[in-house]
Amino acid sequence: MAPIPTLVFLRHGQTDWNVEGRLQGQRDVPLNARGREQARRNGKTVAAELPEAAGFDFVASPLVRARETMEIARTAMGLDPAAYRTDARLVELTFGAWEGFTYGDIERQNPGSLAEREADKWHYRPPDGESYGMLSERIGGWLETIERPAVVVAHGGVGRVVRARLLDLDPAATVAEDFPHDRVFLWRDGAGSWV
Repeated sequence: MAPIPTLVFLRHGQTDWNVEGRLQGQRDVPLNARGREQARRNGKTVAAELPEAAGFDFVASPLVRARETMEIARTAMGLDPAAYRTDARLVELTFGAWEGFTYGDIERQNPGSLAEREADKWHYRPPDGESYGMLSERIGGWLETIERPAVVVAHGGVGRVVRARLLDLDPAATVAEDFPHDRVFLWRDGAGSWV
């Protein structure tokens, strides 16, 4: 893979489904008040830490929580909120039949399935869903198309896979780590950091 230019990655802000522990996947769930504040904070952070980012490519997942986060962040940066594009490859991994349910719901309906998933989260595929490995293939294809520095707003699973690919992380460790709503992941000069 060719070297990846500077990449600023924001996870969408919090939603009520995040608070409730519901698997959102590719469902369109809007931000809550805290999520909107996280998006503002992240936009201000990007503007302060990387003023040159105003000239970057801006791309978001087409799901509403990512688009709303992008628009709020761009406003906080003093930019036109609508001047960005979407890319369908950045949607969250789909949990298929599990979407909309909590882990408790899933365990009650399908005893043992969560333990099976935890044993190999990278390869486990929920019914009609995607595994992290499948998501990694999709995101790998997207990473190969990045030609200039970009600010990206997408999802926790997408962010984990982006970090795994850029930092050459172990898949098992990757899926177990947190990807916060209120931090910005920065890839620059071949190294990654949180800002």
